[in-house]
Amino acid sequence: MRCDRLLALRRPLAFAAGALLALPAFAQGATPKLDSGDTAWMLTASMLVLLMTIPGLALFYGGMVRAKNLLSILMQCFAITALVTVLWMVYGYSLAFSTAGMHAGQVDLHSIIGGLDRFMLAGLKPDSLYNTVPESVFVMFQLTFAIITPALIIGAFAERMKFSALLWFTGLWLTFVYLPMAHMVWSGPGSLLGDLGVLDFAGGTVVHINAGIAGLVACLVIGKRKGYPTTPMPPHNLGYTVIGASLLWLGWFGFNAGSAVASNGSAGMAMLVTQIATAGAVIGWTTVEWLMHKRPSVLGAVSGAVAGLVAVTPASGTCGPGGALVLGLLAGAACFFTATRLKNKLGYDDSLDVFGVHAIAGIIGGLLTGPLAAATLGGFGNVTSLGGQLWIQAKGVGFTIAWSAALSYAILKLLDLSIGLRVDAEQEQVGLDLSEHEERAYNL
Repeated sequence: MRCDRLLALRRPLAFAAGALLALPAFAQGATPKLDSGDTAWMLTASMLVLLMTIPGLALFYGGMVRAKNLLSILMQCFAITALVTVLWMVYGYSLAFSTAGMHAGQVDLHSIIGGLDRFMLAGLKPDSLYNTVPESVFVMFQLTFAIITPALIIGAFAERMKFSALLWFTGLWLTFVYLPMAHMVWSGPGSLLGDLGVLDFAGGTVVHINAGIAGLVACLVIGKRKGYPTTPMPPHNLGYTVIGASLLWLGWFGFNAGSAVASNGSAGMAMLVTQIATAGAVIGWTTVEWLMHKRPSVLGAVSGAVAGLVAVTPASGTCGPGGALVLGLLAGAACFFTATRLKNKLGYDDSLDVFGVHAIAGIIGGLLTGPLAAATLGGFGNVTSLGGQLWIQAKGVGFTIAWSAALSYAILKLLDLSIGLRVDAEQEQVGLDLSEHEERAYNL
């Protein structure tokens, strides 16, 4: 997932062996040629990642809210998909992936945000290439990442934000938070965090920490749901949630393995370690929950799966199978405590545990990506100093937390002071399905 046209420039040396093996051909100045196998895989991966939002995330979140708010979740996911698509076409791709004015080792505005030379996808033609795939396919692949990231945040303020505020928040957050982060990590030599040496193969910082921290800020700014935590608010349909989680698990292979932007060994290993980490996290969460509560829950199992998927995301291009298992077990166990004990102790209403799962698992994965890339720990990166790369990863994680927290807070406060963030008490009591959309999910 990098922006330079030449694979030699696109891949930091720490990335997967499969990509490194492809390096010499382009380094010698050969012109990239279309590869039908790579193109077929990236078309498939793009569809898999889109599947993660609609219907995957929509069902995953939709099943966890009360019945009176199911349609609001489905509508929010659907609307975000449409809105982000248009914004991505107009200026999003350009601001995230334009490399105009960038120079390796030089820090300036171009290191933080791209230019507008690709405004309205200027210059994109059917025969335009990004490495060995059509650039149009790469644009689409990256678009699906831009869609799911703000969609993840809605779980933190589910059942209480106005639909109009949600649309404004999505547009502003995409523009001022997501696009610069994507540029700083993935746009190649001259990017702020890329030049720092931060490893993030498929979105630990850009997607999960970024969204998870924004979710925490959002639930604090907008406030708790009426009646929380004394009024029971159980999931209305865990069947939907299990189906949604299963679609997320499936779609994540496109998310992680697709980030190789090729049908090669790097993609194959990314797929394998994604499966291993996810399974490990299910076992980690379920084991701790069984010990603590004397029974395993379905909601816990699927939440553990998401924690494992998140944790392995930044490491999926560089860690080995053993490292993936460690990541999964650790993320599953840790997120059990943050999504239950920590939330209850501190009293914030992160409705569907966006912070407790995505931010925490993203931080764990983001930090451990560095050490687990080392050959001594079974990784496939070019990491020789475990402590040194861990420190680089820590700086990247810390920067992402500060960036997302500060800008998300500013956007939310601006919207609260202008159009207001929250539905009124009566609308919240009735439910967002009726109060915002005048429809019911169930007419029995």
